[in-house]
This record gives sequence, structure tokens and C-alpha cells, in this order.
Amino acid sequence: MELGVFIPIANNGWLISKASPQYQPSFALNRDVTLLAEHYGFEFVLSMVKLRGFGGQTEFWDHALESFTLMAGLAAVTQRIRLYASTAVLTLPPAIVARMASTIDSIAPGRFGINIVSGWAEAEYAQMGLWPGKEHYERRYEYSAEYVTVMKDLWATGTSNHKGRYFRMEDCKLSPRPAAMPSIVSAGQSDVGMAFAAEYADYNFCLGEGVNTPAKCSATIARLMQAVAGTGRKVGAYALFMVIADETDAAAQGKWESYKAGKDLDALKWLGDQAAADDKADAGGTAQSISNPVSAVNFNMGTIVGSYASVAAMLDQLESIDGLAGVMLTFDDFIAGLRNFGERIQPLMASRRR
Repeated sequence: MELGVFIPIANNGWLISKASPQYQPSFALNRDVTLLAEHYGFEFVLSMVKLRGFGGQTEFWDHALESFTLMAGLAAVTQRIRLYASTAVLTLPPAIVARMASTIDSIAPGRFGINIVSGWAEAEYAQMGLWPGKEHYERRYEYSAEYVTVMKDLWATGTSNHKGRYFRMEDCKLSPRPAAMPSIVSAGQSDVGMAFAAEYADYNFCLGEGVNTPAKCSATIARLMQAVAGTGRKVGAYALFMVIADETDAAAQGKWESYKAGKDLDALKWLGDQAAADDKADAGGTAQSISNPVSAVNFNMGTIVGSYASVAAMLDQLESIDGLAGVMLTFDDFIAGLRNFGERIQPLMASRRR
């Protein structure tokens, strides 16, 4: 079971709370997180793309680095770990992103991949005059499919003559090409999002569900595997979980309760308003899932709270899920959390000792 880290490219990580650790993003922070992950044998790290924050008292995600340039820097200081950058498909042409990927691959041969962000938060794109209108909600995976097709053409042959609804290539060239085909990652939770992953991605992120119920993500992964079955392709699921650990279950639970009590209501309102803009959204889609008021304080991602031994045991439950390729983790405190994970949790995990 592979392990990865959703690195903190924006301020305050994935807790929309006044009570959680408050910090700014920097290359130094993300370098230290990535080197720790590599040191402890993690297989990958991924950086998101975020173009506008949520505001509020915590200025949540108002401060964010750029994904590709960050990962290029991390490529130069790492040796083994895989690196995934994120492209917001409405902002960069696919031929340019294909060349950026080839460049980073020359720094870290065979270790680079791209996470496809189809775009649902209107304000991120409208601020730059790039929002196509509400019709994008219904066509964003069709748009993304053409986007990925152009990149794969260029990586495979050095030429694209793709003629589609959204992109028209005229003897478009790319050289040098990557040493290996970059992996494509997506994160669709809706049926159409999973159909896109089944056809075009190598991995799809599936949100964990609930607190200390890791196996509940199996239903979402099963939906992905059902979509993949009709394509004849191999697509793995990466389950997303936040780890909040301490010496005892009670101490860890106390931290989690404090984070929930300190939630930034204004920032959460902004998230909810953006998610509600698509009045035809699938109830199981990404925007609706992460903004659900039940636990929007950490985007409703699966949350594992407990002692080091308890966390290890819960993560081991995931290994038997059919279709699971690995787990991507976030932490309330990334440096301390990763060190504790590497030294106190991972040695107790049967799924990481084989």
C-alpha cells in the first residue's frame, strides 16, 4: 500500500480553523515535508493548484504557491519520491503543460505526473476573465478529456494533430519528450468524474469518509472500479485521509475537538457559496462532498484520530480494499505529524512492513 503526502502549498493546510496550526506556505516548508516523506519511504507527494482563497479570519488559502514551479524545485532536491503537480485546465494550454512536464521530467526522470483539475470554483477563474460560464460545469470533463489527449499525443510521439471541440492542434511539436509517460491523476467523485478517470487517468483520488471509519471509502472505490471495468485499463484509487495523532486516543481527540470548535465560519461560508453555484451538481461530486456542513472544517475528508498505535491499526484496515493503490495523507501539523508518522506509526503498520 503506497503512501503519499498532500503537501501544504497554501497556508494552514487542510484545516479551516482558527485553532489549528497557522502557517504560511514556502518552498522551505514544502522541501522539508517532501524530504521527510522521502526519508520515511513514502512513494509520492502531490501539490494542488489554488488560485483564490476563502478569506475569513484565517485568510484561508489566500496565500498559495504555484504548483509546477514548486515541484520543479522539489525535483531538484529529491532522489526517489514521485512528484505530482496540478494543472487547472482553464488556465494553461495543454501543449504548454506537456512541455512543462517534459522539463520537470528532465530534472527527475520518470518521477513526475500531473493532477487534472477540471475547475468548479467560479471565483478562481472569473478573477482572471477565464470562466467560460455555467456551461462549464456540464462540459468540464469533456474539456479535460481533450486536454489530456493532447498531452498524451505529445508525450508519446512528439506531435499532436488533435481536432476537437475545445482544442485544435496543427502539427504541434514537443521535444525532448519525457523519459517515461507521466502519470495522470484525477479526483472526480461524481459518476462522470469517475468515468473520466477510468478512461484517461492512472489514479483517482477517493475521499475517505467519517472519523475513524477508514473502510467506509471502499464504497467509493468500488464505484471507481466499476467504471474502470468497462475500459480495460488499470486505474488505482488513492484514498485521502487526515491524520491527527498523539500519545493517547484522548489527547488526539482533544486536538480534533479544538479544531472543530475553532472553525472559521466566514471562510466556510465562502466555500459553501462556491460549491452551491452549480445547481445541477451531482450530490456525490467533489464540490458537494467537501463543502458538506457535517465536517467542512477539513473538507469532509476521512479523518483518523487517535494514538499512534490506533492510527496504525486503522490505516492497516485499508490494505484489503480491492482497487486501492495507496493513501494520500494530510496532517494537522505537517513537520511534527510526518516525524511522528515515520517514527511512531509506520513501524506499527503491517501493510508497510511487507
